Amino acid sequence: MKIFHFFQILTNIPLRIMYPTKFIGKKHIPKGPCIIASNHKSNLDAIILATHTWEKKFYLAKKELFEKKAKGGFVKGIGGIKIDRQANDVGAIKECLKVLKNGKKLVIFPEGTRTNNEDQSLGQVKQGVAMFAIKGKVPIVPMFIMKKPKIFRRNKVFFGEPFALEEFYDKKLTAEELEKATEIVANKLNELKDFALNSLTKKK
Repeated sequence: MKIFHFFQILTNIPLRIMYPTKFIGKKHIPKGPCIIASNHKSNLDAIILATHTWEKKFYLAKKELFEKKAKGGFVKGIGGIKIDRQANDVGAIKECLKVLKNGKKLVIFPEGTRTNNEDQSLGQVKQGVAMFAIKGKVPIVPMFIMKKPKIFRRNKVFFGEPFALEEFYDKKLTAEELEKATEIVANKLNELKDFALNSLTKKK
């Protein structure tokens, strides 16, 4: 943890200058465990979030980011959890549930890959967010990144109000139930996206 905060202090000012980002609604992030579910614009998303919020968070990161020792060590240092997206990675699943059980925050990009659609539409939302939230019995905080980070370009990141999938707790999680829960997650993400885009339009 000390190494992580050292990284924050070391990179805080340079990153804020190079990637000026306004975080809106940070008050919605609760104390204690939760899942932050966000659209995914760039590999910098996790780094910028880590710089702007003091508490260490953990991220699902594709195994390819760990192939080189130095890069892998950095990704792990900022909270990266290696996952093989082409397989049922039981080890990664257990690690994520352990993070939540220990009272920490887990960040997931539920589209599963970076998207930068001109119409800001979200890609297909994977079922991982709903599954972890139900099994861990933790709330979900939707997050929306307005633009792909570009050097010296101002950006905005929005956080929505947390919600819980309590109606799915303590019951058999069938494929049908998981699909319903995932649809709720997708709807909440789209609601936040619409709010963010509307707020931008009003200012114009």
